[in-house]
Amino acid sequence: MASIDLSSGNGPRVKEQLEQEMVVWMTTISASGTPQPNLVWFLWEADSDSVLVYTQPNAVRLKNLERNNRVSLNFNSDTTGSEMSVLTGTAAIDESAPRAVDHPAYLAKYNDGIKGLGSTPESFSTAYSVAVRIIPEKIRGF
Repeated sequence: MASIDLSSGNGPRVKEQLEQEMVVWMTTISASGTPQPNLVWFLWEADSDSVLVYTQPNAVRLKNLERNNRVSLNFNSDTTGSEMSVLTGTAAIDESAPRAVDHPAYLAKYNDGIKGLGSTPESFSTAYSVAVRIIPEKIRGF
């Protein structure tokens, strides 16, 4: 597994974004080769140097990942276009990941958002039942 350096260059800022940001743009590639960005909730799992995303089983991004597992994760910049960070890497369905309802760190981060959707952790886990694990390989930004 590749590991990104979060200790130098843009790494410390990216580490802070991974730990504190609530959303990230996950970009997959369609069958026609067109980049397809989607705003997603995510969880940085530092112990495995990976990002976990839960998605709906019928999401087009899963078909995109079957064809091409390369992805990018883009954080929003500040209002002047600075503080931009992009992670690139690979993604795969992780059948060993716990369901969202059974993942304490994920629930701690998104419980209010789940309630804001008019959902419960259980119903959210049923709707967003596919875990996707992203292994970042490179960082770029300024």
